[in-house]
Parts: sequence; structure tokens; C-alpha cells
Amino acid sequence: MDATMKSVLSHPFYPIEAEIVGYLANEWSVLTLLGLFAAGWVVILGATWSGVNRHNPTLPSSEKAAILWFVLSGTIHLFFEGYFALNHTRMAGMSDFFGQLWKEYSLSDSRYLTSDPFVLCMETVTAFLWGPLSFIVAWLITTQHPLRHPLQSLVSIGQIYGDILYYATSMFDHYHKGLTYCRPEAYYFWGYYFFMNFIWIVIPGILLYNSIDTTAKAFKALNSESNGSKANGHAKKAQ
Repeated sequence: MDATMKSVLSHPFYPIEAEIVGYLANEWSVLTLLGLFAAGWVVILGATWSGVNRHNPTLPSSEKAAILWFVLSGTIHLFFEGYFALNHTRMAGMSDFFGQLWKEYSLSDSRYLTSDPFVLCMETVTAFLWGPLSFIVAWLITTQHPLRHPLQSLVSIGQIYGDILYYATSMFDHYHKGLTYCRPEAYYFWGYYFFMNFIWIVIPGILLYNSIDTTAKAFKALNSESNGSKANGHAKKAQ
């Protein structure tokens, strides 16, 4: 095996024969990466909470929580996943903060280091469609705009659909082709691959139900009002 081939195959990702060109090991520890990531979220969500309280302090806590969720989603989609979409061909050698985070996550799914067509297309749509729309929905909730629930439903469906396909394509390759993209340690599969993505099924599912329920009640009230108006009109004509 020549030196070039050894450099391609010398990596900690699965499958072990995956060709990951230009791989550089992370310089920062896992605790440092996750700690900085969490600290960034404390700052972003804290600033969002403060801004919402100034703009619309009477919003219920559940609405404020939804705003925080869409700001979190929008930031991860647009900036973190957008970073992947723009740098997928050289991800293995990236050593900045986002690059090292992606390499850490890729221990649970090496497709992020091989420009996998599905992952790239899914992440690109997520970054540049659901990302901006998440920020828009957060603003619509803050201002109590009537377009909130239609767009909240759209974004939530998109997130759920993308996650289901993400799981399905990986599981298809695992069971049908015998390809495993995750390292054998359980915490990579259950912590990174399953839990970190399952969040984007559970919370969007709750928000989608909320939007459907609110929309149905609004149409029910509208229909009742319309039927009441028609009945009053017929009654007046009969007099």
C-alpha cells in the first residue's frame, strides 16, 4: 500500500475502508468543542429571550419557547449546516471550530466527509430554505402575525421529512448493503446520530400538531360565524 493510500485510509471513521482524503485529526478535545458550542447557545438564546421580552412581554411562555426553538433551528440550519454545504469537498481537512465539530459528529455518520449525494442535497435544502424560514417564523410568532401557523407547519414538515429520509437512507445502506457509517461505540449512535437528530422530529411534531389544531379551530370558528350570519340573513328575509 503506497503512502497516498495509507493517508486516505488512516482515519477513525466507519466504514474503515472509506476514502477520506486529506483528513486531519481534531486539535481540540470533545469537551472543549461541546463546551464552546453550548456557551454559544447560551448567549444566542439569552439574547433572543431578552429581545422578545422587550418587544412583546405579554407573550405566553410556550410562545417564547417556540421562538427560541426556531432561532436555534435557524442558526444551526443556516450557519452550521450551511458551512457543511459550502465546504463538503474539504471537510476532512478543516480545522476551524465548525470543521472540527463536523468531524466529531462524523464519527457517527461518515457520509459528511465523503460528499454523500443525499446528505449534501438534504443539508443544502435545510440550510438555505428551512434556515431563513425558521428566523421568519420566529419573527411571526413574536409579532403574532397571521402567517405564523402556515409557515410553522411548512418548516416543521420539512424538518420531519428531512430527518426521516436521513434515518431511512442510512438504515437502508446498513441493512441492505451492509454499510455502517457509525463507529461501534454506543454513544456515537445513540447520542450523536439518534438523539441529536430525533429532536428535530419530536419538537417539529409538537409544533405541527399545534398549528394544525389552531388552524382547524380557526376554520371551525369561521364556519360557525358564517353559518350564523346566513341564518340571521334568512331570518330577516322571513320577517
